[in-house]
Amino acid sequence: MHASQSAPAPLVASSERDSLLAAAHQLREEVSKRIIGQEQVLEEILLALIAGGHALLVGVPGLAKTLMIRSVAEAMQLAFRRIQFTPDLVPSDITGTEIMEEDQATGHRSFRFAKGPVFANIILADEINRAPPRTQASLLEAMQEHHVTAAGETMALPQPFFVLATQNPIEQEGTYPLPEAQLDRFLFDIRVGYPSSEEQVAILRDTTGVDRTKLSPVMDGRQTLALQHMVREMPAAEPTLWYASNLVEATRPDHETATPLVKQYVRWGAGPRAGQALILGAKAYALLHGRLNIAPDDIKRVLHPVLRHRVLPNFAAEAEGVSIERIIDELLETIEPPKSGILA
Repeated sequence: MHASQSAPAPLVASSERDSLLAAAHQLREEVSKRIIGQEQVLEEILLALIAGGHALLVGVPGLAKTLMIRSVAEAMQLAFRRIQFTPDLVPSDITGTEIMEEDQATGHRSFRFAKGPVFANIILADEINRAPPRTQASLLEAMQEHHVTAAGETMALPQPFFVLATQNPIEQEGTYPLPEAQLDRFLFDIRVGYPSSEEQVAILRDTTGVDRTKLSPVMDGRQTLALQHMVREMPAAEPTLWYASNLVEATRPDHETATPLVKQYVRWGAGPRAGQALILGAKAYALLHGRLNIAPDDIKRVLHPVLRHRVLPNFAAEAEGVSIERIIDELLETIEPPKSGILA
């Protein structure tokens, strides 16, 4: 090894790793006390948190998207803020603004920057597509760089920092679709579906009474950052990286490996950030299941939430009813995974 190079830091001790994973599982169990069903949605939110990414929750009203995010924040010892996106919301409502203060004794006036709600650990961006593009863009720097530039100063945001946004896919009147640049900042696009008949009856039983279950904090910021560090430390073998890269390249219509549905129904394919999200999401999934290496199935598990918002169908797909889910399913059927099982 060259003298200027240093060996990578080892993974945390097994006892600490087990403690951190136990806290992550306990977080899921704690939130499940209030949220009935939606196990896959809860898992994908947790994967995004562990991987250090942001998540977009898409579903019709009444499916507990906001309650789910509130419950996750309540079960974590982290600062939480909700921002209700509306057409009249302006960027300073998110990042903060300068206010003038006057010293009563001396009469001296000075400006002070009052931090906005973005200065928190967990941000709920409720109905994010209801604000105009300029306001949506105010989140871009915060989501990507984890800092805010205002009043001529760059200010770091608290760590860890997550944006969990909700969006209604049905009611589009008076909304502003998120541009691709902002969609790409979300690690996952999580789809929230209807509950089963049994789950719906349980929801009716539990939500029409007097008491609501109170949640206890089971995980703090230090543990969250430690889990994120563990994800980054996990190795990814070359076959794993090639598999993720091959899946991403096959979403591009002009690429030689593009699948038939991609060539016919996709306008733009996924970029390199999709590959990064696949690897980080797969690492988080493996870690959450007690493994320190990635299997092809881990990448398959996160392929849909990673690609849903990064592969753009064309007009023919919309006209003929070809869904993005079907296009991604064809990728799984067409692109061969590495021959070996678990890749260390």
